[in-house]
Amino acid sequence: MNEQTLKATAAALTANGKGLLAMDESNPTADKRFAALGIPQTPEMRRAYRDMIVTAPGLSESIGGAILYDETIRTKTFADVPFAEALGKVGIIPGIKVDAGARPLALHDGELVTEGLDGLRERLAEYSKMGARFAKWRAVITIDDAKNAPSRGCYEANAQALARYAALCQEAGIVPIVEPEVLMDGAHTLARCAEATERALHFVFDALRTQRVLLEGMILKPNMVVPGLKCPTQDSVDDVADATVRVFRRSVPAAVGGIAFLSGGQSAPDASARLNAMHVRHGDALPWPLAFSFARAIQDPAMKAWAGKKENVAAAQKALVERAHLNRLAREGKYTVAMETPR
Repeated sequence: MNEQTLKATAAALTANGKGLLAMDESNPTADKRFAALGIPQTPEMRRAYRDMIVTAPGLSESIGGAILYDETIRTKTFADVPFAEALGKVGIIPGIKVDAGARPLALHDGELVTEGLDGLRERLAEYSKMGARFAKWRAVITIDDAKNAPSRGCYEANAQALARYAALCQEAGIVPIVEPEVLMDGAHTLARCAEATERALHFVFDALRTQRVLLEGMILKPNMVVPGLKCPTQDSVDDVADATVRVFRRSVPAAVGGIAFLSGGQSAPDASARLNAMHVRHGDALPWPLAFSFARAIQDPAMKAWAGKKENVAAAQKALVERAHLNRLAREGKYTVAMETPR
């Protein structure tokens, strides 16, 4: 493990007000989103969509790293350049999703544990040769008070898997993105989400220390602290920002290389506004870079503009770059809702 390389890569991912673009949707997930827009669900169309993203002029002004899927890192752009290489050429660090997805946790009704540790050392070595300099592993935590979830068993199983994954990454010279996501699904309150998120983070960092993971050489990708989508009380942007920062200041060591929030089903404007409020209200007191690692909250406008048609590529790229730029402004505390007005 080269500590200096890991630290430098982690720092570069969120440097200069930039964030991450999560374009690591599995093939079934990508096809589902295509189907909703009437786009053919084929490998050729997935390649065309990802080519549109990677070749978008100016994307690197707001994006420091891009998370790829296995199919993507093995595919080339229409200019016959491997996607990872094409990203690197414009200054975007290529990364790779390495988990095998969440599966039911035995004897824990409705709870999930992420799998994929078997053979991971060998896969990381292969991805490193393909150009990946960081990786991602997502754990899923569900709040369901009727089932006493999240349970201690769920917290521990996912924390241990995240920590073992992170250690294997650093052994391979790859920066791990550690993603414990408390889902927005349900009717839970902001306070309940705060409680579950804080507990999840305590389990995760305890496990990371046990596995000797270098905190400066990793990125945390957590959920924001938000009420459930079905909660009758949807708290204000400022309340969400305050609750989120409070939880992370209590739970995340200052040594961590950076925090890059997932969007987790938030609308694009909500995700930007909440990130912006964290910087406006708490920017001077944050011990780590507070960035973004959004998927749909950056991609959705572009996918709709593209609609699977070559003649729409330029318009889709413009929508993608503009959405990424709004999130960069949010990192600087300069975003306003008025910027969402169509021009």
